[in-house]
Amino acid sequence: MASGSYQMKVNSSTKIFDMFVGGTFTPTDVQNFVRDYNNEVNRINASEYVLEIDCTSMDLLKPEMIPSLESSYRMYKESGFKKVVFNINGNAILKLQLSRLARNTGLTNAEVREV
Repeated sequence: MASGSYQMKVNSSTKIFDMFVGGTFTPTDVQNFVRDYNNEVNRINASEYVLEIDCTSMDLLKPEMIPSLESSYRMYKESGFKKVVFNINGNAILKLQLSRLARNTGLTNAEVREV
């Protein structure tokens, strides 16, 4: 199992906040992710941007990961992005898991897209 990794890139010309998330995050990975995410988001007007998250390398969610992911979803919601898109490979289980998390956290402008 791969350890958690992420990358973030703001594309101001297309108004897309690109993010890659992969592997399984440790508590330290989560702390670093939140710090870096907040640093990037605070430099833009999120309501003008689409948050596009590449989850194609993401592992299926384990029960212990759910609280951290719920916190991330709430963070995306509070940032106020125009739309949040989760891109996944054709993994029906992961699609269900991510969609359920969006519903449970009130992230109503989210879409899970198979790429």
